[in-house]
Amino acid sequence: MKKRAFILVYDGAGIGEQEDSYKFGDEGSNTLKHTIEYKKGLRIPNLEKMGLGKIIPINGIRGDVNAIGGYGKMREKSNGKDSVTGHWEITGLILEKGFKTYPNGFPQDLIERFKRETGIKGILGNKVASGTVIIEELGLKHLKTGFPIIYTSDDSVFQIACHKSVCSVEKLYKYCEIARKILDDGYDVARVIARPFEGTPGHFVRTYERKDFAVPPVSETLLDQLKHNGHDVIGVGKIGNLFSGNGLTEDHHTHGDEEGLKLTLELIDRNDWEGLAFINLVDFDTKYGHRNDVEGYRKNLEFADVYLGRILSRLHKEDLFCLTADHGNDPTTPSTDHSREFVPLLCYSPSGKKDISLGIRDTFADLGATIADYFELQLKNGKSFLKELING
Repeated sequence: MKKRAFILVYDGAGIGEQEDSYKFGDEGSNTLKHTIEYKKGLRIPNLEKMGLGKIIPINGIRGDVNAIGGYGKMREKSNGKDSVTGHWEITGLILEKGFKTYPNGFPQDLIERFKRETGIKGILGNKVASGTVIIEELGLKHLKTGFPIIYTSDDSVFQIACHKSVCSVEKLYKYCEIARKILDDGYDVARVIARPFEGTPGHFVRTYERKDFAVPPVSETLLDQLKHNGHDVIGVGKIGNLFSGNGLTEDHHTHGDEEGLKLTLELIDRNDWEGLAFINLVDFDTKYGHRNDVEGYRKNLEFADVYLGRILSRLHKEDLFCLTADHGNDPTTPSTDHSREFVPLLCYSPSGKKDISLGIRDTFADLGATIADYFELQLKNGKSFLKELING
């Protein structure tokens, strides 16, 4: 019997503030609840039958269903609320010290070194900003000067935005590689993100050629263990970027959530692999959460739910499928940044137990420990809940 597990991450789809959310300025955030309750009429029957409404009360979502598998929520134990930290913790790597943030922009010595090593004469921005806002603010000046737009957020990110008519995507990636090397010299930044965009002033649009240059995991993860033990580890979406390619046997970058969901269906139907498929749906975060686009977020929940139904119906008998998130990003709050939230935990195996409460897990690493247990491996962190899910 081939063993296959799937982790599907709705990027930024948190399910309520954690007890320490006040430390991050995120009191009151609840991404899924607030988005679903924004107005009546949202149809997400497959999330509903997986037990979403049994995790917390959500108006419009039934909480009296017999869930098809296990349901609960997970607490982030690491010090952070970004994608790198969240995905690493899912795979068993807990960070006690968070990555450094730069709320006042990056220090001048860093900027001067970046200019010197890239050969550019100037930069624009160097402040905390929303990505879509700053390209509208500085896009015209960027077109006139050719200077890259550099910005950050509440997260540990060094973002570089360039219009494709001014700077080729390949050149932008080179800028990011140089920035990554500089930042590794004591600046402790989790990710450098390339943000190519196109269009005209007032109508600038970011493209799907975004690329993340993350620090490599600081120690072994679930992905490494699986690969070292001869299992396939397939990354879909930005997984490869978040782990710097470590632990993967296949890496599929995607142009949006639809492609990621279609690839998931293709992986279910493929019979030439055995191991883990790790899928990230980034549009929830990038296109809707960060832009406070509640309507877009709601439509994407409905869109993804249609595919979720197809995924659940096509899983093989012994497959293990888990749906979760990596942090929050509540589009109904004034903030356009990530939020410190619990994340949903929805797991299903066609041959597994039904309507099982998994409770509140102390760490995202419990999910990684469960996947490891499924493959008869063991992680340093996390407590497996496999026996609660699987018969026998």
